[in-house]
Amino acid sequence: MLNENFLLVGALLLFVAVLAGKAAYRLGAPALLLFLGVGMLFGYNNFVHFDSTEFAEFIGMIALCIILYSGGMDTKFSEIRPVLAPGVVMATLGVMLTALIVAGFIYAVAPFLGIELTLPFAMLLSATMSSTDSASVFSILRTKKQGLKENLRPLLELESGSNDPMAYILVVVLTGILTDGGDINIWGALGTFLVQMLLGAGFGYGFGRITVWILNKINIRSNASLYSVLLLACAFFTFSLTTLAYGNGYLAIYIAGLVVGNLKIPHRNMLRTFFDSFTWLLQIVMFLVLGLIVDVHELLSYDVLFMGIGIGAFMIFVARPIATLISMSPFRSFSTKARLYVSWVGLRGAVPIIFALYTVTHGVENSEYLFNVVFLVTIISLVLQGTTVSGMANWLKLSFMEREQTFKLTVPDHIRSEFSEIEVNNAMLKGGKTLKDIRLPGHTLVVMVHRAGNYFVPKGDTELNKGDKLLVVSDNNDELVNKVREMGIEDIIKM
Repeated sequence: MLNENFLLVGALLLFVAVLAGKAAYRLGAPALLLFLGVGMLFGYNNFVHFDSTEFAEFIGMIALCIILYSGGMDTKFSEIRPVLAPGVVMATLGVMLTALIVAGFIYAVAPFLGIELTLPFAMLLSATMSSTDSASVFSILRTKKQGLKENLRPLLELESGSNDPMAYILVVVLTGILTDGGDINIWGALGTFLVQMLLGAGFGYGFGRITVWILNKINIRSNASLYSVLLLACAFFTFSLTTLAYGNGYLAIYIAGLVVGNLKIPHRNMLRTFFDSFTWLLQIVMFLVLGLIVDVHELLSYDVLFMGIGIGAFMIFVARPIATLISMSPFRSFSTKARLYVSWVGLRGAVPIIFALYTVTHGVENSEYLFNVVFLVTIISLVLQGTTVSGMANWLKLSFMEREQTFKLTVPDHIRSEFSEIEVNNAMLKGGKTLKDIRLPGHTLVVMVHRAGNYFVPKGDTELNKGDKLLVVSDNNDELVNKVREMGIEDIIKM
């Protein structure tokens, strides 16, 4: 059916997935979970037949590249700078600790379930699930539009965007051990880790700078849409050439996206819109394909079901909290509630399943069992943790409502003046209610007012009311921010 009506089936899957995503938003569930569910539904009893693990792994690799690149582009370095150290520690030491703790649990519990597992296999099984999933974390945190205190949002996004390389290296090394006879070479593994991380970071930064230089030097303004194609090509060049040089491509592409997103490039807003749409498309396709490839009957077998439930519960309630508390112990600026929340938002998603597919395509013994267990743990994580990301933040009193942007404005990159949105309060009106009575810094103009659903251009004698939204343009935004904060306005939205 899939071979004869590829476009029809593909269109139907995408359509149903988008509807599922809308339903997920209303229900407060992760959209990616329902995408996965749609794939499993259509793959049940081979209604849509798909069994190519190599193609599924390839789709996952492409999707993960774009997700990481887009996530890096959307991350402001000014936001992650304060949490850079804890983010890096969580992405490296946190992953390692999670893998070791879970591996010990698997090796200890397997005999009680009548399952024979070697220690290297238990380590490989835990390594595939040791990193949090960037696709899940990015999509949930950004869809919720919920603010988090103590810089938790940039910390979680930095961790999820940069911890895949650590898990990937563990999976590659342990896969090599299991396919080469089972001998563990600690020094060889450490050397591989250092080489991959150093080359990945170096190539990522270097290719990021080269990409910015190319985008600024090449002139294709006659067809600005080609900038998206050019940036896409640069992203894939970054990943593939870093991988060929034995560096970690996933780390490289995230850092390259971070560099590109924080330096001046032409058509920035258009490029971000393109990558955001493309990211959602690839996420949908990836989760649909992963859902199609799983065998539900194998997923519900005794050995998979009990092992998966046991690992899922242990990882969520024991391993992740212990790893988080140890990794974040040197950083005293975070409250106990913040540490608990970080330990809770350790979502698993597509990445562990892709790593599990890697073991299948590389011929690891019992890799089909490993894949099914990882798939079940991912579902448990998305159901239990993914649906409570917002509720847990509210319960721990770490959340605040982000004010929705009233003025939907796209500012060209070559305009140096900055646009901001502020809300009128009583302190602003103390000196008078007309616009000319409001003492704003020089080189600052109020260009539009929003009141009760209506927009209008103000004049000097326009009377302002508490709650009015003002669109302000200034040549010195820092001076504007300081001035309005003197009036008790902290919530300033930059366009």
